[in-house]
Amino acid sequence: MTMFSILVANYNNGSYFPECYESIMAQTWQDWEVVIVDDGSTDDSVNIIKQLVADDPRFRYYENEHNHGCGYTKHRCVSLANGALCGFLDPDDVIEPMALERMVAAHQQGDHVLVYSNCMLCDDQLKPYNVYTRARQVDTADPRFFNLDYAVLAFCSFKREAYAATAGIDPYMQRAVDQDLYLKLAEQGAFLFITDVLYRYRMHRTGISVSNEDRAQYWHWVAIITAAKRRNIAVDDLFLSRYVRRQEFEQLKKSVANSRVLKIKKILFGR
Repeated sequence: MTMFSILVANYNNGSYFPECYESIMAQTWQDWEVVIVDDGSTDDSVNIIKQLVADDPRFRYYENEHNHGCGYTKHRCVSLANGALCGFLDPDDVIEPMALERMVAAHQQGDHVLVYSNCMLCDDQLKPYNVYTRARQVDTADPRFFNLDYAVLAFCSFKREAYAATAGIDPYMQRAVDQDLYLKLAEQGAFLFITDVLYRYRMHRTGISVSNEDRAQYWHWVAIITAAKRRNIAVDDLFLSRYVRRQEFEQLKKSVANSRVLKIKKILFGR
């Protein structure tokens, strides 16, 4: 059998972890391990996680000496993994029962460095409200593949030997860590998209991808520009086509504000 390493980088998601844990225990594929690294949580994560996994040797739990950030913690997760296949599972999300089995089968049937599925967007109670619509098959042979529209999101699994051929996860990255990893793996081979939903993505205010979206976009561009440097191509035209200049933004904001004032006046005074 092929061992699958489920990688969990946790920071203050203790209240959500029990559902994540239950989804792991429900997997139809049995050859797995879980590597959990806590990044200096200040909630009750440590106690919650330890109590759940204490009697199961398939779970290996570690703690950073203090908060280092997402890049450092995910880098450590991979370095501690033993499986031939690896996949990150956020502690506030869950995977469907067939997730690992489908991933292993896809990797065994083709020479793909990364396999990813579609996902379901859920509210903070994990209630589904919409299937993610941007997911699609991507062409990693194109040097200008930068995952700008987040076509590759979750659930993602990758061959550890392919990861070893890259520079690995950058401990410096605070956000867009997965995006940086995908771009590095894209330089090692092909990706395969599974159209089925294998991952449930919880949307909540404290989630790292939801909180402070401007910072998330900044780090995504760090990943893109770093990848462009590795590939020896310029992306200034791509950046300019996506970037909104400050002056243009202020004009747009003023225009929207004026239109709202006019709408309110019409409602109040009929003109």
